[in-house]
Amino acid sequence: MTATSERLGQIEQVAEGVYAYVQPDGGWCVNNAGVVVSGGESAVIDTAATERRALGLRAAATGVGADRPSVLVNTHHHSDHTFGNVFFAPETLIVANEPTRAGIIENGLNLQQLWRDVEWGAVGVRPPVVTFEEALTVRIGELRLELITVGPAHTVADTVVWIPQRRVLYTGDVVMSGVTPFTLMGSISGSVAALEALRRLDPAVVVPGHGPVAGPEVIDANLAYFHRIRDLVADAAGRTPLEIAAAAGAGPFAGWLDSERLVPNIRRGLAEAQGLPQGAPLDILEAFGEMVTFNGAAPACHA
Repeated sequence: MTATSERLGQIEQVAEGVYAYVQPDGGWCVNNAGVVVSGGESAVIDTAATERRALGLRAAATGVGADRPSVLVNTHHHSDHTFGNVFFAPETLIVANEPTRAGIIENGLNLQQLWRDVEWGAVGVRPPVVTFEEALTVRIGELRLELITVGPAHTVADTVVWIPQRRVLYTGDVVMSGVTPFTLMGSISGSVAALEALRRLDPAVVVPGHGPVAGPEVIDANLAYFHRIRDLVADAAGRTPLEIAAAAGAGPFAGWLDSERLVPNIRRGLAEAQGLPQGAPLDILEAFGEMVTFNGAAPACHA
């Protein structure tokens, strides 16, 4: 079953009662979400960056029986996945791990300052009210949603949602599909460890944070990307992230969206190689400046 809105996203049934809300093309600010419906109950996994997109998700969720979800899970604190929290019913319980809650509050509306020309609408900051540390089980009808903290990976503490009865895995931005990963606020080595752990779950369907729904092979593709980053860092020879990226180029991942993320990923890899802890803060504005130089233009948010 697929229902499509040309300007927004499409909802795809990936298993019985389990859906992916996919927003093409999956680049900056255009993320995926999830909907789970079972036994008259429902849950949503992540929201969207703008009012228009969040309302599109809500309408799609309503169309498959999730008009008033009892639970909304945020996989991480980035605003493209959380700004739309405010558009769900007040009784919808928002759940995340503790660092995600802290990050949502700290971020506030700062994303709007990076892309001032986006029509954000009446988005806001509605943080989770239930938090956990390593794991939490949420039951939606007959389905068990296992919320598992992984990382640092994409951020300091990402959550994946595993539905073992359907073998469906919602990865948030720990996994991208045809889209370049982004670990400026996370970890290269942590991403490798997280991806290896996800592979051990043996999912049949992977709903990534950005890009098309895939099978488990998308986990291996992301692992290959991070192994390349490790190799580039190992051969750094005193060069800057921009110099390394310019010499290496996107290589076998040239077909992936947002290839300019190569530069901040190398920056993170160099920081770890120099002994900085996983997830330790790096200069975001400096990293974005390097992406502009590498790309010849500012990264474009298509929300």
